[in-house]
Amino acid sequence: MNKIVRTALGLSTAFTLSLGTAAFVSAQSEEKKLAVDLLQRGLVQGDTEFVINNVAENYIQHNPVAPDGRQGLLGFIGYLQTLEPGITVNPVRVLQEDDLVVVHSEYWMDGPKAIFDLFRIADGKIEEHWDGIQAVPEKTTSGRTMTDGPTEITDRDKTDANKELVTEFVTDVLVNGDGSKLTQYIGDQYHQHNPHVADGLEGLGNFVAYLAENDISFGYSKIHNIVAEGNFVFVQSEGVFDDQPTAFYDLFRVENSRIVEHWDTVQAIPSEMAHNNGMF
Repeated sequence: MNKIVRTALGLSTAFTLSLGTAAFVSAQSEEKKLAVDLLQRGLVQGDTEFVINNVAENYIQHNPVAPDGRQGLLGFIGYLQTLEPGITVNPVRVLQEDDLVVVHSEYWMDGPKAIFDLFRIADGKIEEHWDGIQAVPEKTTSGRTMTDGPTEITDRDKTDANKELVTEFVTDVLVNGDGSKLTQYIGDQYHQHNPHVADGLEGLGNFVAYLAENDISFGYSKIHNIVAEGNFVFVQSEGVFDDQPTAFYDLFRVENSRIVEHWDTVQAIPSEMAHNNGMF
């Protein structure tokens, strides 16, 4: 595996924990609304009727601790309702490409979390779910949080080009380990939201050096899903970090054919799960 720049564990600070998302959702597609409603009405409010009406009976679950199927989801939601002081979800960004919807959110769930939820939605039903979760640390290297920064989707006419750019970046640099190509993809102004990496190429280089000096293994081995909408491109991958099988969820913002901003979560893949679907 490669030892390239990559985000370590942990997330950033400063959550708003607001549930005021009605205006946020109102302008979204039906699939986006459905995904956000599952998080807010299902997970937060425990609305079992909504889940029964909008989640497929054979719902495929990839969260490692939630059981499979609609009944498994209902049981997991029941467990969430027992948490003190409860659970909140504040969606920050929602992307869609075809039948896949990504929701990038701030959670309070047994402490502050930053989470990417990925849903597959078909014929008005939520049929499959993946997620990447990290606990939020008190401080970050860049001073940015895991979720702050631009949220507006622009340049929809450049979706295909931006998706190709990010796919080539992840393949060349993160999977194949060719660090010499970094400047082909990353802009002069590069805003970093990984809590352990500073802004810019210098911050990236310093983190790579830290991994090498401490003999910390790192590498991506496979890309599983890519969701692009305008200036945002989300990539779901697997690989290894510090000798541990790892799920990498990355969100990139592209401007003028360069990657200018990055958010992510890094989650260890457990050896045992509540189902047989794996995390991918």
